[in-house]
Amino acid sequence: MNIQLRCILLDDELPGLTYLKLLCEQLPELEVVKAFNNPELFLNELPKLDFDLCILDIEMPGINGLQVANLLNGKPVIFITAYKEYAAEAFDLDAIDYVRKPVKKERLQQAVAKARERLANKEQNKKFIQLNTDKGKALVFFDQLCYIRTSEIDSRDKIAELFDRTVITLKNISFEKLQQLLPENNFVRINKKELISLHTIQLFSFDEITTNIPDASGGNLKLSLSEVYRNSFLQKVKRCCYIFCVVFLQRGYLHFYRPHFCIDFLFP
Repeated sequence: MNIQLRCILLDDELPGLTYLKLLCEQLPELEVVKAFNNPELFLNELPKLDFDLCILDIEMPGINGLQVANLLNGKPVIFITAYKEYAAEAFDLDAIDYVRKPVKKERLQQAVAKARERLANKEQNKKFIQLNTDKGKALVFFDQLCYIRTSEIDSRDKIAELFDRTVITLKNISFEKLQQLLPENNFVRINKKELISLHTIQLFSFDEITTNIPDASGGNLKLSLSEVYRNSFLQKVKRCCYIFCVVFLQRGYLHFYRPHFCIDFLFP
């Protein structure tokens, strides 16, 4: 796993948070997405955040770090705390590591290495998920899935389309649950009603994505990219692809040419 891990930092003590952020920024394998000193503010923003790892304190007012970790839907966590008595509870939550304060750079780097290893193994080993459909349980392979949209008949259901044009009705499942189950580096939500594989992207502008999925008229399916999900989308595109050709300006667009698709977006 050569890419950076996007991390969120959470510590109610501002000096400790500042120091932790400083240490994390010295680790090339980490990208600090955002730092919070209020757990409730973090949880309010959680649905909009795109990250791989949370590094957080345990002792905090209102809601402690153990409770926060329980609300992260399986996201890896590293606990940073001055108290040793929480170690057993932390590992019951399958925490990556438990680092005692004062934090040293070398010790934090060890913990981050464990997180990278776990995430790499998880992505490498998992190839499919089992989902309930209108025809019973089905195995859906990640590399075959291209597009998921909300059902027009029942919004609790989702319509999944595969690259071979097979269409499957997924019963009573939310996008939030699907995002937990799907490899987050390969799939991205683009608006309230749609989620796509990054492999379907042909090009995009500020608010529209053109895919390689055929539409009813025989052209390429175009989908709306909403403001709420735009930053997450751009981050995932940036991470999964490498820029091979020159970036150049033409008619107000910035063009990025890649081996298997072209990405365009308008300047804000």
